[in-house]
Amino acid sequence: MDSHENTHAAAHHGPSYTLFVSIWAVLLVMTGVTVAVSRVDLGFLNVVVALTIASTKAALVTFFFMHLKYENLTFKLMVLAAFVILAIFIGMTFFDTAYRAVG
Repeated sequence: MDSHENTHAAAHHGPSYTLFVSIWAVLLVMTGVTVAVSRVDLGFLNVVVALTIASTKAALVTFFFMHLKYENLTFKLMVLAAFVILAIFIGMTFFDTAYRAVG
């Protein structure tokens, strides 16, 4: 096996277990941050912070554990479009509930 074949085989080997364990550790830390932030009264920003942390965790899971990082650009753009549409709908829901008259 020449050096070109070694390089080619290494390029398609995929992510290492160390990467998966590192991402898992980051997810655990972010879960702890979510719990810690939930105990602080930030007003309306509580929802924003919680959704930001949850979105970051979802992105990590999607990119690394579901291997989206290694897909082609078209597929990545389709997933991004789906997440943007979901974010718009969630944002519209929060604006509706925030400006609804109580009573």
